[in-house]
Amino acid sequence: MDVDEIDEEEFGFSRNYFLAKELGSSRKKSARKLSEIDLVDEEELRQVAANIEPKHEKEVKHLISSYESSYSNWLFALRCGFALLMYGFGSKKALMEDFATKSLTEYSVVVVNGYLQSINLKQVVITLAELLWDQLKLGRKTPSGSLCKSQQPFNTRSMSYLLTFLDKPDLEVEDCFVCILVHNIDGPGLRDSDSQQCLARIASCSHVRMVASIDHVNAPLLWDKKMVHTQFDWYWCHVPTFAPYKVETKFFPFILAHGGSAQSVKTASIVLQSLTPNAQNVFKVLAEHQLAHPDEEGNWAWFFSGMPTNNLYSTCRERFLVSSQVTLNSHLTEFKDHELIKTKRNSDGQDCLCIPLTNEALQKLIAEII
Repeated sequence: MDVDEIDEEEFGFSRNYFLAKELGSSRKKSARKLSEIDLVDEEELRQVAANIEPKHEKEVKHLISSYESSYSNWLFALRCGFALLMYGFGSKKALMEDFATKSLTEYSVVVVNGYLQSINLKQVVITLAELLWDQLKLGRKTPSGSLCKSQQPFNTRSMSYLLTFLDKPDLEVEDCFVCILVHNIDGPGLRDSDSQQCLARIASCSHVRMVASIDHVNAPLLWDKKMVHTQFDWYWCHVPTFAPYKVETKFFPFILAHGGSAQSVKTASIVLQSLTPNAQNVFKVLAEHQLAHPDEEGNWAWFFSGMPTNNLYSTCRERFLVSSQVTLNSHLTEFKDHELIKTKRNSDGQDCLCIPLTNEALQKLIAEII
């Protein structure tokens, strides 16, 4: 093929390209928009998904049960100071909880669901400190002098004090630690740098042992070299289960589905049921106030009215739901972390609390948790 033939062929390609562009631009464009698609309600879609029959159930159960032979090795690794990191395809929630139930019976265990949208790590650390303290008192491992020093409640202490207590080197106790199970340490509520640094600091405490799971392929990019080898000190466990992510996906929106008020009520109900009865009753007080004070804006009255924090404290104190402002604040922090309530300032300059649900949705929620 000579030079002229090559030039003519290239010219043909170029001419066809521009002709195609002209034809494409002259065509009539569709006026339809993505927002006009009639999407299925998310609650309806979830119900359909829940009715899908799982496959290979026997094989999955056999595979999960086969890992029980590794429980003794995992417990040995924990006692040696390592943290366990479970990875592999499939939900590892049931496996981790089975390991805790059968092999960590001698220790206190705190479970953190990283698949939730927000996590209160300060409350997690407070719980770890309280459990360690109870464990030490029960075994009479702490001299009476140090007992007096820690009479102040842990929920009033700073984060640095709590971490120092969990890492206390002068507790001459062998094999004394509390365990923390973190489902999906790479979950949406824990992916930020501050949360990972906090978790690494918790894992490095001498009286804490961590068991965690990851599912995202890029999860190790959350940690630097110091975090991996010095603070977390992972013992990697390849445990593919091929189990469906039923619980983990409850808190993620479906693609091509819109969430209605029913889904908001369902999500709020799941969160409230995981809280203490006192916390649920505090939420009921706020909900009852919101329903009893509707204004001309109707269903969206929550946006315009709210309950002052002082009034909420007085009502809860009268009903013996809280003993102090500190206790109420801890409940409110949980509500805010799970986006159950919002805070705004009224015309008098008072901080008011409101639940971001319509009156109809709020009534359904109260009926579910009563």
